[in-house]
Amino acid sequence: MRQYLNWKTYLAVIALFIVGASLYYTSQLAGKLADEEKKKVEELGGALKTLIKSNNLQETAFASNIIAQNTTIPLIILDDKGQIADSRNIDTLHSVNPREVVKEKLEEFKKSHPPIVADYGTGKNYVYYGESYLLTQLRYFPYVQLAIIIIFLLVVLFALNVANRSLQNQVWVGLSKETAHQLGTPLSSIEAWLELLRDSDANRDAVTEMQKDLDRLKLVADRFSKVGSAPQLEEQNLIDRLEDIVAYMQRRSPSKVIISLYSEQKEVPVNISGPLFDWVMENLIRNALDAMGGTGKIDITVTNTQQQVWVDVQDNGKGIPSYQVKNVFTPGFTTKKRGWGLGLSLSRRIIEKYHHGSIFVKHSEIGKGTTFRIILRR
Repeated sequence: MRQYLNWKTYLAVIALFIVGASLYYTSQLAGKLADEEKKKVEELGGALKTLIKSNNLQETAFASNIIAQNTTIPLIILDDKGQIADSRNIDTLHSVNPREVVKEKLEEFKKSHPPIVADYGTGKNYVYYGESYLLTQLRYFPYVQLAIIIIFLLVVLFALNVANRSLQNQVWVGLSKETAHQLGTPLSSIEAWLELLRDSDANRDAVTEMQKDLDRLKLVADRFSKVGSAPQLEEQNLIDRLEDIVAYMQRRSPSKVIISLYSEQKEVPVNISGPLFDWVMENLIRNALDAMGGTGKIDITVTNTQQQVWVDVQDNGKGIPSYQVKNVFTPGFTTKKRGWGLGLSLSRRIIEKYHHGSIFVKHSEIGKGTTFRIILRR
């Protein structure tokens, strides 16, 4: 269960606890207020009975005062024939037909509470009542509070996400620029030594191979410098680019691994940064090689649609567990014994930030392999 528990989960649990406690407490308050209002209506029913039966001026004055003090609880009084005798605290000022409003309220009150009966001997009055405005507000308050807490949580999560991405971007830029800078000095020195070797009687084949390795290191340094700044995208034939990558990686793969490229078209023009896109593909192919253990196949399939180009990299390696799929692009996440877990994170940055595309795990199954998909805009 640990993989599903993080600070966001704990934050949500705390928020739910607060809301639950608030709902319970508010419900208790609403219940007590409802009981108090019922008692007031019962007192009012008794006051009506006193007004009708009593001839004592002091008692009738007291009863009239009880009725007059009710300025919050809406109620409707019916006579013993079921006709509306009186109504209190029902807003009919803006109604064209006030009597219809009272009738509608009466039906509503009948559903919410049983009537208070005022029996004065020769007849009965039935007092139907609803909830005061304060009690209604109190009942809805927890839901308003819940909405406020949800909005607050969403704002906090969004702010933290933006801050986290901003921090990651600063780390990437700083790391990339510093790496490119650190590589620059020794590369210049090595190139100078190679020039001296060419002028001497050194082994020409060795010098040629050293030059290839030097060019490769220059390419790596160039890639890091481009990650640290916005690269220039140029229209290139994607198929030619992928054929070069496949040929390069095939020479450096175990002999029992076959890397294949499939495309229905030989010309698929896309706007890309060549060095950075090559880096992404090499990362995906290296991960596939690590997952296969020296034997298997890697299929790269290009699908050219009207608005997008899909590049699928499929291997038949060990696959990725479903609970780890969402973490494969997280900086520092790796299942290997070596490595920093930055390859796929950098790949996503290159594709999404610089090429305005997307990269994701299309499918993965334990023991059968994994398919990554890159989507580039036409």
